[in-house]
Amino acid sequence: MALSHIASSSSRSALVKPLAALSSSPSLRRPFSSADDSTITVETSVPFTAHKCDPPSRTVETTPKELMTFFRDMAKMRRMEIAADSLYKSKLIRGFCHLYDGQEAVTVGMEAAITKKDCIITAYRDHCTFIGRGGTLLEAFSELMGRKGGCSRGKGGSMHFYRKEGGFYGGHGIVGAQVPLGCGLAFAQKYSKDDTVTFALYGDGAANQGQLFEALNISALLDLPSILVCENNHYGMGTAEWRAAKSPAYYKRGDYAPGLKVDGMDAFAVKQACKFAKEHALKNGPIILEMDTYRYHGHSMSDPGSTYRTRDEISGVRQERDPIERIRKLILTHDLATEKELKDIEKEIRKDVDEAIAKAKECPMPDPSELFTNVYAKGYGVEAFGADRKEVRVALP
Repeated sequence: MALSHIASSSSRSALVKPLAALSSSPSLRRPFSSADDSTITVETSVPFTAHKCDPPSRTVETTPKELMTFFRDMAKMRRMEIAADSLYKSKLIRGFCHLYDGQEAVTVGMEAAITKKDCIITAYRDHCTFIGRGGTLLEAFSELMGRKGGCSRGKGGSMHFYRKEGGFYGGHGIVGAQVPLGCGLAFAQKYSKDDTVTFALYGDGAANQGQLFEALNISALLDLPSILVCENNHYGMGTAEWRAAKSPAYYKRGDYAPGLKVDGMDAFAVKQACKFAKEHALKNGPIILEMDTYRYHGHSMSDPGSTYRTRDEISGVRQERDPIERIRKLILTHDLATEKELKDIEKEIRKDVDEAIAKAKECPMPDPSELFTNVYAKGYGVEAFGADRKEVRVALP
């Protein structure tokens, strides 16, 4: 019912839009070098829809170098997630695992609009955000497999990636809890007057959480540079958005706060929207971005993802809106690379992923004593005691 309702109604067009909708200036269709900084002008796939603000222009400037970087980065993220799927099924990844394939344009477009001094905080679908913030494949796979070389020393796993030096304050397992934390980061940024912003990402399922509205309220009261980003992939855990939300227009949910609906499968639409949102947040306070995106896998590895939507819908989105294929089309249109050269890049990425997995498998597990580290702030202590060392004593400063 959930899928047939969406697929048969006018909202079906919100999920599937033709790649032919991508357009660029015909006068610019000439060969470029993929290494140069010549300007290429493209147009976003669909117009932005705005709430309490004027939408940004659909015209976006890029370069051959950026186009090739987008392709390489998204292809790496896609391959990483496909490999994670296999590792989980091989029981090398345990616990929870939420994959991001299909949503890569959100991470790549956002990174293109901001700096590493800006902060990002998200939920548990966090692997690609970590890569976008400068993390390595080896750190990612080591963390996924619980090895000490991971970005959280193997103690966080899939749901708790972290990279402070890249302004990434983690994946969080409690639905919606990252949003007030993100607004706290924005409070610190305003206090420090460093002209940076925080992007707090959450899904359409978390959009109904009360703490999100509380965080937005105080952000608006204090004019914090916080940007709330709803990654609307249209389904929560087995539940379509229309069954969970009376009003699925998430970009309007802030009421008094402005909002923007963005094609989250178009990296350049995301780039333009995030640039616009950062400028707004620094001057006027919080804004909501709704990224209309789609996940190819289920909600998590325990969710097949095909019981509440049809396989035809999934394949339709892959064929018509896939973010990587959109970039591939632009690269071929502007003669930046041949089809074979792009396939060679994908082969190279597959090799890099395989090598990272092999190295991660060789990385040791954390020592059991690590259970007691990074739990208490400096000045506090914890020790095991008793004949069998199974009792714990906490020492206060």
